Amino acid sequence: MTMQSSATQSATETAERTAGLALGALGVLAFSMSLPATRVAVQDLDPWFVAFGRAVGAALLAYAYLKITGAPRPTRGQWRRLSIVALGVVVGFPLFTSLALTTQTSAHGAVVITVLPAMTAVFAVLRSNERPPPLFWIASIAGLLAVLTFLAASGAVHGALSLADLFLLAAVVLCGLGYAEGGVLARELGGARTICWALLLSLPATVPITAVAAVVSPPQADAVAWSAFGYLTVVSMFLGFFAWYAGLARGGIAKVGQIQLAQPVLTLIWSALLLDETVTPASIVAAVVVLACVLLIQRTRASAQMTVPASATQPGR
Repeated sequence: MTMQSSATQSATETAERTAGLALGALGVLAFSMSLPATRVAVQDLDPWFVAFGRAVGAALLAYAYLKITGAPRPTRGQWRRLSIVALGVVVGFPLFTSLALTTQTSAHGAVVITVLPAMTAVFAVLRSNERPPPLFWIASIAGLLAVLTFLAASGAVHGALSLADLFLLAAVVLCGLGYAEGGVLARELGGARTICWALLLSLPATVPITAVAAVVSPPQADAVAWSAFGYLTVVSMFLGFFAWYAGLARGGIAKVGQIQLAQPVLTLIWSALLLDETVTPASIVAAVVVLACVLLIQRTRASAQMTVPASATQPGR
């Protein structure tokens, strides 16, 4: 009976990890077009309006979702942790990427974003007590080097460190923190509710800044720019986090976070389709290498601290 119970528990944990990986991959696919969409939007729209206006629009969707689902309000402790999520993914990442992409291409931005998986893993260790094994870090570094080599060979890496690069680095640090904290919190609130409450918590900051930006630089753009802004609002700032935070909660923040290694390559592909940038055949090789690293990461055996209890992923899936 004990063996059967253990086998059932193991099967449940495997199913949770598999679901976490699938949801994480869906989130990465959604986020991979964020930089190209931001680059398109800020060509016509003020970067402050793009960064905070999309958060306001997403907050309206979040309010509707929470109202329809009858979600209970977070506790005082959860509100404090939601403020970290809001700082990282609602304010920090959108703002600094918007500022950076007014002068840099999305392909160049993909170079800096490459370190996001490693940053997420670091914060996962600091914030959620996960302890990835050595092979995990080896595979992660290999994937990072593969992506950087590809980007350097494709010409995306050029020039000295600029103000735009500093903006992108700030975006990566804050985003990694927001991802890790949100992944932990999603085990209690669920992925959807975590981002929804974070968006609502940010309204006292996002609404006035959006209003000021709209007054100082009245938003005037063509249909393409507004479509990009709409994508950032509905997908990058809202729906993408439903899958992403649920995936981090189920599969482990450090482990699922490494799926982001594929994001720079996907971003360059989207950049080619949306911005007419050239994608060389080397992208196929890079994609295969990165995929191999991701698969190796997923095969690493986690220590006990990385195990995600099935019960912790139940609320608001």
